[in-house]
Amino acid sequence: LFVAGLKLGAVIALSAVGLSLIFAVTGLVNFAHGEMVTLGAVFAYFFHTSEAGPGWSLILAAIPAVLLGAAIGWAQDRSIWRPLRRRNMGLVSMMVVSIGLSFALRHIILVIFGGQRRLYADYTGQGPIELLGIPVVPKHLVTIVVALVVLGAIGLFLQRTKVGTALRAVSDNVDLAESSGIDVNRVISLTWILAGGLAALGGIFFGLNEAVQWDMGFRLLLLIFSAVVLGGLGTAYGAMLGGFVVGVAVEMSTLFVASELKTAIGLLLLIVILLFRPQGILGSRERIG
Repeated sequence: LFVAGLKLGAVIALSAVGLSLIFAVTGLVNFAHGEMVTLGAVFAYFFHTSEAGPGWSLILAAIPAVLLGAAIGWAQDRSIWRPLRRRNMGLVSMMVVSIGLSFALRHIILVIFGGQRRLYADYTGQGPIELLGIPVVPKHLVTIVVALVVLGAIGLFLQRTKVGTALRAVSDNVDLAESSGIDVNRVISLTWILAGGLAALGGIFFGLNEAVQWDMGFRLLLLIFSAVVLGGLGTAYGAMLGGFVVGVAVEMSTLFVASELKTAIGLLLLIVILLFRPQGILGSRERIG
């Protein structure tokens, strides 16, 4: 169960980092982020298994799926969020727009993809292997390892590159970053590209380990929000840590409660931790007044 929790945590962490970066840079709570997760899985299914697709292996199909997720993230910002920012629309109103976008995208996926569960052709029905005395399904192990590598690369990108430094500067203070010569709109577009690609990758792994469904991202969305808030709003590293904490807590909770209640346990953990540390695990306290 602990390994299964790490697997779920890896999927949540990959998806949560993008949502956290969007909030840090723009202040937007994007409820349509779950559909970005779904689109990644659906695109990979098209390139891999669909009769209308080229029938590539899942590893090869994941590449255009992630690129398309990144492209949709960019297009979403350019066509919706940037015009709304120019009109100085409030964040609450933009959040409501994201809820409407979520409903629209989810049901467009339902109409095109259908409502049934679908599985990738590759890596289904794998038997467990022994690792340190623990039976582990190979695709779970690959999910954890790849997620850790990608999250580590994101951390290095944020800390060691000029673009990453600019992104952190915009998240700290937009006006000061702009006055320092940083192209804020370009940084925001890059953030949406990064968020879209990471969400698509998370969706591919979620579909690999569970199944591809039209509402899979929506079902994962509450856990993604839990990871972001638990780790600390707007903190990429907090979202990474929060994802694994939530994933392990959800899966380990089935030792004590029915599996139907495991998502509720993850949300209960969020409430308990925030009662003692309102800023989240890696968030910083803010002084008001």
